Amino acid sequence: MKTLSQPTLLILSLSLLFLTLHFPPTQAKFAGLGIHRPNSPKQARQLAASAAHDDESGDFVTFYYNQTLDHFNYKPESYTTFRQRYIVNVKHWGGADTNAPILVYFGPEDRIDYAWTDIGFLTENAPHFKALLLYIEHRYYGESVPFGSWEKASRNATSLGYLNSAQAIADYAAIILHVKQTYSAKNSPVIVVGGSYGGMLASWFRLKYPHVAIGALASSAPILYFDGVAPGDGYYSVVTKDFKEDSKSCYETIRRSWVEIERVASKPDGLSLLGKKFKTCRPLRRTFDLKDYLDSMYAEAAQYNEPPEYPVSIVCRAIDGAPDGDVLGQILAGVVAYKGDSSCYDVYDSSPPTASDSAWKWQTCSELVFRIGHDSDTMFPPEPFNINSFTKNCESRFGILPQPHWVTTFYGGHVR
Repeated sequence: MKTLSQPTLLILSLSLLFLTLHFPPTQAKFAGLGIHRPNSPKQARQLAASAAHDDESGDFVTFYYNQTLDHFNYKPESYTTFRQRYIVNVKHWGGADTNAPILVYFGPEDRIDYAWTDIGFLTENAPHFKALLLYIEHRYYGESVPFGSWEKASRNATSLGYLNSAQAIADYAAIILHVKQTYSAKNSPVIVVGGSYGGMLASWFRLKYPHVAIGALASSAPILYFDGVAPGDGYYSVVTKDFKEDSKSCYETIRRSWVEIERVASKPDGLSLLGKKFKTCRPLRRTFDLKDYLDSMYAEAAQYNEPPEYPVSIVCRAIDGAPDGDVLGQILAGVVAYKGDSSCYDVYDSSPPTASDSAWKWQTCSELVFRIGHDSDTMFPPEPFNINSFTKNCESRFGILPQPHWVTTFYGGHVR
């Protein structure tokens, strides 16, 4: 009988554990019409968890690495450096002499301030595998911003041009090798871990840097959502499935609501009637805005449909519990249940975008072109992805043309 090596046993064991996990994406980013950032009860729970783990924060030590701005050119400006943040925990590490592993968390499109509390997978498994834990922040996010500030880094397409996945995983390789050298851990096997976009990076890292990491564990990583590899309606099909499985009547009510919104809007002062019905903070300018708001809410509820809240059930219980015959009243009940009872609802999301929001917008406008839309088989109105309008929007905002085929060209996809 063949005996498995220690690295093979490590990755098999971690893989079995990882199959049961779902990493919460830091941003809800897979809605074709645009998702608002989560404001569900889960946020309060995460903040409480962060506070509860403050006593453990002493085990996590923050460092800064002088990272190269451009790994793929040899122009003088390419050698410019910036401070990239990474966090190390050696509490349970077995040490270099035992070839104990290194588990590396790839920071996605946000700060890594509370990664050790939000991503329990690493801390829970570190004692078992006697692992060193390493968390690396993504360039242009959090404190790892080139050019000294976000204002300078985002001033134009030239300064933003260094923000892409290839540069990011090259950063990760440099820091991993630096940490291995620092801790004399040359023979320690490395497993890279990520969720959502971070999971995509982990997968791609294993493809491009197999000599650095023996394996990658990726959760909820849509690596096939490019260039038509996966169906464009896949995301909304799953959202629809979540609602339909929770309540068939809720699903049917949502499906009927889109036509009802247009019917009311067609009346004299129809938009005003809709605005009063849904208690919008500002007058509605078009039905698209209300539908986009509802679309975002349903998609967000499904994407973060975790215990103990189960937001899909919260929405559907309210919709089903409202009086029949008033479809829009039922939908409003779902909004109130999910968003909370408020004097008005900010359909236009007047809060300014964060630096992370803007950085992610650049990435999705340049290389990460997710072709996500609705079709007639979902509970949403048909809205296929339109590459022409998408391109026009990105040109207007950044002055660049999206590269929808680059991901599959660089990392793989269709066999051509």
